[in-house]
Amino acid sequence: MTKTIAVLGATGSVGMQSIDVARQRGYKIDFFSAGRNSALAERLAREIRPAAVAMADMRAAAELKYRLRDTSVKVLAGEAGICDGIAGSSADTVVNAILGKAGLAPTLATIEAGKRLALANKESLVIAGNIVMSHARKMGVKIIPVDSEHSAIFQSLHAGHPSEIRRLILTASGGPFYGKSRVELENITLADTLAHPTWKMGKKITVDSATLMNKGFEIIEAAHLFGVSPDKIEVVIHRESILHSAVEYIDNSIIGEFSLPDMRMCVQYAVDYPERCESAAAPLDLFALGKMTFAKPDTSAFPLLDMARRAYFAGGACPAVLNAADEVAVAAFLEEKIRFADIPRVVMNTYDMMGGARYATSLSDILAADKEARRIAEGYIK
Repeated sequence: MTKTIAVLGATGSVGMQSIDVARQRGYKIDFFSAGRNSALAERLAREIRPAAVAMADMRAAAELKYRLRDTSVKVLAGEAGICDGIAGSSADTVVNAILGKAGLAPTLATIEAGKRLALANKESLVIAGNIVMSHARKMGVKIIPVDSEHSAIFQSLHAGHPSEIRRLILTASGGPFYGKSRVELENITLADTLAHPTWKMGKKITVDSATLMNKGFEIIEAAHLFGVSPDKIEVVIHRESILHSAVEYIDNSIIGEFSLPDMRMCVQYAVDYPERCESAAAPLDLFALGKMTFAKPDTSAFPLLDMARRAYFAGGACPAVLNAADEVAVAAFLEEKIRFADIPRVVMNTYDMMGGARYATSLSDILAADKEARRIAEGYIK
């Protein structure tokens, strides 16, 4: 039977790969969302013929509505439109590939609609992990991670019982600046930063990979997804990006998932689970690979990795503050308003200013802390 899915953030990197998987596997897409690129959204809508499309940007929604005036595709607008589209979708699975805090409300809307959530938006769990996981349990919704690392752990956990876990091993490519000192990072350019050694990703995630903030967020995400404390999650630099992560059990066995770096495999696994099907991704040739290397991360040169652990243990809105400051700092770096080395400074200074965030418990309190953190972070940039 043909599976029906919805794709949120369809014009981004993971979103486009999700659509490619749908083409290969014959999934029907009855709803997708996009940001501001109405021209690309139009091309996708004419190809896919969904029942509805939502644009996060209101002006882009109006433009898309005009472009699609000769079709029956319903065009929705803004965050409310995305959430309405999820509620009205006939999809069995929603792939949430929206970037940043903007993905939180759609994550909660997907859970509320009782649909399987294929989650590529790690910020949902960084910002409000306890709330999201609690709501998913209440609604009986399965969350299948799409991040390659968490997909690998999810698959590896089938080899044992949760009580038998010794630690989770999160692998990291190390980004383009692996081996550089704190001093050397002072002169890094934007072009240098966007040249990721193994993955093709959006600009924001590529920058986060270079600072290791992305890996810090993945520690928080893994803690919520798998119920494992961050002090039992170890980050290992693995330059080849072939072992996507692993689980070490109490009998000293390590079970991991190996494949070429291709997000299409993760999307397909999340939609088809518990089945495995033929993939459009290329097979792994171990002879061509030859060898794999592993090393410890340098948390002196890349301090944001440990900041994520601190934020998790501090609790409340502290992880949300970390994410908010990072979104502001990375956006400023991409606009070349600040240097690469300024990103951790902005994030850490903002975090230190928001000590009271640890007392936030409700979603409204967390979102208020997010807003205040953005204001403070902007002050460090101007």
